[in-house]
Amino acid sequence: MHHYRSRILEELQGIKHYISEKRAAEPLGFSLALHTGEDPALVGANRRRVAEFFGPDASFVSALQVHGDRIYAVERSESRGWELPDESLKADALITRLPKVVLTILTADCVPILLTDPVTGAVGAVHAGWKGSALKIVEKTVARLQEAYGVNPADLRAFIGPSIGGCCYEVGEEVAEEFRGVEGAVHPGTRGRPMLDLKEVNHTQLLAAGLCDRQIEISPVCTVCERERFFSYRAEGGCSGRFMSCIMREG
Repeated sequence: MHHYRSRILEELQGIKHYISEKRAAEPLGFSLALHTGEDPALVGANRRRVAEFFGPDASFVSALQVHGDRIYAVERSESRGWELPDESLKADALITRLPKVVLTILTADCVPILLTDPVTGAVGAVHAGWKGSALKIVEKTVARLQEAYGVNPADLRAFIGPSIGGCCYEVGEEVAEEFRGVEGAVHPGTRGRPMLDLKEVNHTQLLAAGLCDRQIEISPVCTVCERERFFSYRAEGGCSGRFMSCIMREG
């Protein structure tokens, strides 16, 4: 099944990942979001297509993302939030070391980040909008992986996925001020308002957390520029569609 791929994750044995793309011929353009008011039966059918990629033994965890910095460690092999939204599972990052557990993140401009440690087998999935990035959610997720599973940050691989680019993310001064200390994150826009590069913000945070730069991959895709390929909340005037980034340890 066609999907967007990460080079750095594909190089690793024992790890499966999946980043969905829009499909004009599929229901809802292949949106995978249950929380945006679209027909849950159609979303469920789309999700079953994703499940086929991971195989019959996989379980799926999909958090109710709230633009915060809560990190949820999955310690049981069971699906949560996959068929129905789970109001009790509010988090913006998921981690686990269990095999056959698929961690999922939904985005439509925010930054999805997939993490894996080939030494311990731990994996993580992070949703980083500007609020989560200001709270340093990806840096905190790396710290939680260390604490929970003994991960050495220098062993981690990270993929910063398709998201709004610094070319298109115009923000207000109050948002820009949160990131002016990050080199390369804020630059002047053509309309007199600052532009923010959230990918670079999270790249910088991963380096600060102890990752090696050569083990971080940044997708060049801007979801606004490539709105025909990925959902973009900003470019589509508040779309209800979301694409999904997933990661699973095979065994």
